[in-house]
Amino acid sequence: MIGIKAIGTYLPAGRVSNLARLEEFGLTEASLNDRIGFRQVAVKGGDETTLSLAVSAFRNLQDMIGLDLASVDAVAVITQNPDRNIPHLSAELHGKLALSPGCACFDISLGCSGYVYGLSLLSAFMSANGMHCGVLVTSDPYSGIVDPADKNTSLIFGDGATATLLTEDPVYVAGAYNLGTMGSEADNLACNDGKLFMNGRAVFNFAAKYVPADVATTVQKNGLTLAEVDCFILHQGSRYIVDTIADRLGVPHDKAKFYAADYGNTVSSSIPIILAEAMENKSNRSILLSGFGLGFSWASTVLKRLEEH
Repeated sequence: MIGIKAIGTYLPAGRVSNLARLEEFGLTEASLNDRIGFRQVAVKGGDETTLSLAVSAFRNLQDMIGLDLASVDAVAVITQNPDRNIPHLSAELHGKLALSPGCACFDISLGCSGYVYGLSLLSAFMSANGMHCGVLVTSDPYSGIVDPADKNTSLIFGDGATATLLTEDPVYVAGAYNLGTMGSEADNLACNDGKLFMNGRAVFNFAAKYVPADVATTVQKNGLTLAEVDCFILHQGSRYIVDTIADRLGVPHDKAKFYAADYGNTVSSSIPIILAEAMENKSNRSILLSGFGLGFSWASTVLKRLEEH
């Protein structure tokens, strides 16, 4: 049974203060806190790259559990902002870490729903090929495509990376997944001519309409009620989106928290950054994960903690 053993994370030291830009964007501190939610966003340093962020997260995982790099059978990297188009980032990461020649590597081009998609893809890939140890990496810095003068994006997105260890000796295993896409609306969140465009109202309407139903369906698929789920980890699109989804589900905000005020929306790293901390709380026997956004796609599952843990 393939599942999650541990998660390494990395957030760059650099921050851009949104509080310092209130006048520039015609905002009040109350509107920033209550609706956008991000008081500052993490930004990679000038010498940092998508690859170096991934390496830092991987090293954090390695240091945390003493991971033997020779034991890694597969690496999947979720990114839509690699440092270059060819070769694939996972191959570059493989080389940087000097992983075994027998280690399979591939990239997954997904955004905010990518982590949940990636869990399903990599665990199934490992099971199908008799693999025992895999690492799912997220590294998708948006600072390189965000226009600092664009109110709709520059106050939202932060840089970060994670590395999730999947093994046959897990702490959490994923149950049934629920996934979907509204590709006809995908142009509302897109990178055009090297700059990110976001129709914030369209993104909010999408999330408010589809995600609560998706979460409810996922919980039901996993034989639970909403009340039986211990923790809801929702993609950190904004405080208002997280709170709206929780309200429409009838879930208390203390079970579906907004966590990312100090580093921003880190895209595919959003969920695993939070999950890394949630895993330390043994009372979290069931955790709902829900990613949604880019491509107007969504993906959810329920993680269950094994009894021996």
